[in-house]
Amino acid sequence: MVQATRFQRQVAELGPSLERWAANPWRRLSLLLIVLLISFGIGGAVGSITGALAQLDPLGALICVVLMELAVRARGPLLRRGGDGLGLQLLDMARLGLLYGLLLDGFKLL
Repeated sequence: MVQATRFQRQVAELGPSLERWAANPWRRLSLLLIVLLISFGIGGAVGSITGALAQLDPLGALICVVLMELAVRARGPLLRRGGDGLGLQLLDMARLGLLYGLLLDGFKLL
């Protein structure tokens, strides 16, 4: 059996340590807001870049639909896992931010 390196142990401990850190409601809220704003920016950037390079519109739409579908399918195991639910909340905030960023960029084009 291969011995686990320090990096592997730290990566494995990342989820539980983040949940412990986010036990404070203000920290949790700030983390969720940061994820929402970052994904909103990504959604706006994807919409702007694919709009400027008119040749990539179908590919950009396909990537966004696939990402949204994967996020919806990832909710099931996170819901069944129970516990703190920080991962589920982060995933939901990322989905909402990406969707709102894309929608806002779409309304700019109207």
